[in-house]
Amino acid sequence: MRAKPESLSSVLMTSFRNRKKRQSQSDNKSADASPVIASYNVHKCVGRDRKFDPDRICHVIKEISADIIALQEADSRFGERTGLLDLMRLERECGLTPVPIAAASKAHGWHGNVVLFREGAVRDVHPLKLPGLEPRGALVVELELKQGGTLRIIAAHFGLLRHSRAQQAKALLALLGTREEQPTILLGDLNEWRLGSGSSLNTLRDAFGALPPAVPSFPSGMPVLALDRIISNRVGLIENVTAHDSALSRIASDHLPLKAAIRTDLLNP
Repeated sequence: MRAKPESLSSVLMTSFRNRKKRQSQSDNKSADASPVIASYNVHKCVGRDRKFDPDRICHVIKEISADIIALQEADSRFGERTGLLDLMRLERECGLTPVPIAAASKAHGWHGNVVLFREGAVRDVHPLKLPGLEPRGALVVELELKQGGTLRIIAAHFGLLRHSRAQQAKALLALLGTREEQPTILLGDLNEWRLGSGSSLNTLRDAFGALPPAVPSFPSGMPVLALDRIISNRVGLIENVTAHDSALSRIASDHLPLKAAIRTDLLNP
């Protein structure tokens, strides 16, 4: 018998039920100092109070203390897609360097997607325009980490329409099918609140296996929907996926950042 797709109301009830459990989890880095990877939709630096404030976003990124971070909506949406953050400040205060891409001169990233990293080397960068009615994209980046090993990062922002999201997931799988298999982490705002058989992300199971438990990140003031995800193609490659929930992150954007620890011992030498 085919399972019924989960309704929005059932997802909301599950989120509220688990809220206390999530809040009781520790927000500190693990003692083994594993590299931290994070994803953050900065909402064009407009907070829940409708104020445009890039300074708050920079402070939240500093709070996260990630070694690799993917940002969405870091550029203005129309026109020349002007970058909205002070990248020199992020490099100076957080040690984060943007992955270079060929883009418009005033833009930070590719369709608003930016990947920044602390230490290591960029082996390859592949911008991918995703199908759908909205202008969406993904950045496929291969990094050599300081701790050793090579990691593929796919930083993506999926569309608001379910059909578009399914198309976009298929486009990522098609690209991966042309690449050598290696440890891969997909992260970003995938805009999918459904967690069951109705989820457009089920397409990703072919490459990433069963999706890990979802962590609500939207809306940031009281997160109940898991629009943002960090998933990997190897069991155990990422650990302790949590939302970065602070007083500032609850107001700086309508999304909370997600973060996870990377098991470098599972990377290719």
